[in-house]
Amino acid sequence: MSNRTDDERRLAELGYKQELHRSWSGFSNFAISFSIISILAGCFTTFAQAWNNGGPVAISIGWPLISAFILVIGFCMSELASAYPTSGGIYWWASKLGGAKAGFFTGWLNLIGLLAVTASVGYGAASFLNILLGTISPSYATDFMSGDYLKQQFALFVLLMIFVTIINIFGGHLLALINNVSVWWHVFGAAIVVGILVFATDNHQSLSWMYTTQINNSGFSQGSYWFYVLPLGFLLTQYTITGFDASAHLSEETHGAHMSAAKGIWQSIFYSAIGGYILLMAFLYVASNTDYINSFDPKVNPYGGGSIFAVLVQALGTGTNFKLVMIITTAGQVFCLAACLTSCSRMMYAFSRDGAVPGGNIWKKVNKHRVPLNAVLVSSVIGVIITLPALYKSPSGAPTAFYAVVSVAVIGLYLAFMIPIYLRWKMGDKFQGGEWTLGKKYKWMSPLAFIEIAIISIYFIAPFSPAGIPGNKDFTWTAVNYAPILAGGSLLVIWIWWELSVKKWFKGPVRTIDQ
Repeated sequence: MSNRTDDERRLAELGYKQELHRSWSGFSNFAISFSIISILAGCFTTFAQAWNNGGPVAISIGWPLISAFILVIGFCMSELASAYPTSGGIYWWASKLGGAKAGFFTGWLNLIGLLAVTASVGYGAASFLNILLGTISPSYATDFMSGDYLKQQFALFVLLMIFVTIINIFGGHLLALINNVSVWWHVFGAAIVVGILVFATDNHQSLSWMYTTQINNSGFSQGSYWFYVLPLGFLLTQYTITGFDASAHLSEETHGAHMSAAKGIWQSIFYSAIGGYILLMAFLYVASNTDYINSFDPKVNPYGGGSIFAVLVQALGTGTNFKLVMIITTAGQVFCLAACLTSCSRMMYAFSRDGAVPGGNIWKKVNKHRVPLNAVLVSSVIGVIITLPALYKSPSGAPTAFYAVVSVAVIGLYLAFMIPIYLRWKMGDKFQGGEWTLGKKYKWMSPLAFIEIAIISIYFIAPFSPAGIPGNKDFTWTAVNYAPILAGGSLLVIWIWWELSVKKWFKGPVRTIDQ
């Protein structure tokens, strides 16, 4: 033990030998969470969710409000990351604080969420790449896949998944470098986008309009605006600012992880919240032609339906500035996708290492680059499979399947966060913290965190439109939010597996240091 670094010694005390390559700096650890949050991804791809469900109010007021709640959640998780810096992250914390059953279900919620967030980011990036290619080459838009934009996007989605999978199998040094570059791409890229929108446009909205205007394109009655429609719009913030558990999952590859991972979590949330708000307010500032933005006709206005494409086109046209903004956001989303797959594969590796995933002996293998290759591959394949419903068009033109995967990501990840936060609060002053601690603040931060998570989880399994409600005269399966089916069905299978088999042999984290 005397020859090991402090990081290896801490890891050994938690029961694990050092298998992954510890080559990440504290900045790289922050960078991966910042890249996964990715204001160049979430703020663009889920803008329509907020615009159609609440309008400017859902953004100007909703973003800072929900961001504050998420920062509290992040603080609670930072304390746990400092105490237990392992790749298992949330799953390991829950096992330590609540036993094998708590750990098992937390791990699966976390894994489901990470698989879904990887899929949703990949599909979102593909949709932007598709628009960009169609703008640059009109013949591409009409000839590739016979002009079927859903098939075009899915084909590009698969190609992007293959691309980031290749990136992920070449070792920690390359990934750390990519994430470091990603941070500055997001910072300067977002600044350039804001600069273009503010200084290269002529028509602008007033601050009063940005902070008071309500829009309800959901199909639900205006009477349900405040208690149902507007909260659906909060999915923009809750989805964009997630995935920050990556800092915990990369603990075993980070120097000084007991402090670096803790700081990486809350700092990535804080800086993303500020940058994202500036970016979103710039979108609202130039959203002058609301009739164009709200309308949707594939033949007349293919960019409508409340999408960010409509905002950009009515403000910038489809010339050089539009193309530059699209290049910046698309590249940012690819950076985000690569980071998502890294985080997901590390969770798959850690959970498999402890015997909680079928075929775990396969997924826990590390290649010569000290990368869990098989975990990377299976994470990528599953991401493609769960996005297959996106090939079917919904009647409103809104990508219901995409938002369903987004909802699964949010629900899975945040419920996984909630369990160890609750268990830590329940333990009270008996909890032995690390160097980064909340002190007595956990007494009010923890309840605030798990109450907010419980509320948003209920909303995000709800229908996005009346056509998605069984029994409605306009009901169609393509409008159904299948988040409760995918998330609930998965949990049901896992619960049955637990009751019939797992509880007889699963004891929680396995001490590999003893093997």
